[in-house]
Amino acid sequence: MSQHQQVIDVMDENGGYATLGFLYREVDVAKWATRTPFKTINRIVQDDRFFFRIKPGLWALKSRRNEVLEFLEIEKAGAKQLETFNHSYFQGLLVEVGNMKGFQTFVPNQDKNKSFLGKKLGEVSTLETIHQFTYEVLVKRAKTVDAIWFNQRNMPTAFFEVEHSTDIFNSLIKFSDLSDFYSTFCIVADIARRREFDQKISSQVFSPIKNRISFMSYDQLSAVHSNTYKLSSAKEEFGFLRG
Repeated sequence: MSQHQQVIDVMDENGGYATLGFLYREVDVAKWATRTPFKTINRIVQDDRFFFRIKPGLWALKSRRNEVLEFLEIEKAGAKQLETFNHSYFQGLLVEVGNMKGFQTFVPNQDKNKSFLGKKLGEVSTLETIHQFTYEVLVKRAKTVDAIWFNQRNMPTAFFEVEHSTDIFNSLIKFSDLSDFYSTFCIVADIARRREFDQKISSQVFSPIKNRISFMSYDQLSAVHSNTYKLSSAKEEFGFLRG
């Protein structure tokens, strides 16, 4: 069986679509005559004879295009529906990365029923309710953050806000309110919003936490997601790599 066909079969069995990370884990590359199988998979899915890209890191079979887009509820989606898909998709990637890294993951209650690749976000995240890690007023504030990673001591280690179209400033204020915790903060958005982020983070208001807040583009998040799948697969195969 050709390498192309292996990728096609795995994607087909998954409903006609898959993230790169999923392909890295599920495609059996043991007999591939290449030292860089993941790069080969990346190259294969860019063959527009067979595949098309839905979002960064998310690919589908051309032969099942209409079916996949309808299933993901983006075939005839209006601007608002498409924005909702974008937001929940990148939330889902953040949650999956956190899960693979061994963190407990949380998404806001109002987002738990939003779709992420055939599942609900609440089914992908590991926490049904947020940990009561501090005063109620701050826990209530944290509940609105798009994705949180908690360590094994039930303390927040990272906060993420996905900013597709809303004001980045509001998320920065939220991060500032939570800055007394030993956590990192990240804005996830289209690379086109990087300049806006740089301008707003330069405000004197955020100078005390400026170095703790980072910007991650959608493409960068996709790459982190795919690379985390690689490491996760290696840990499963080689037990001594487990932390």
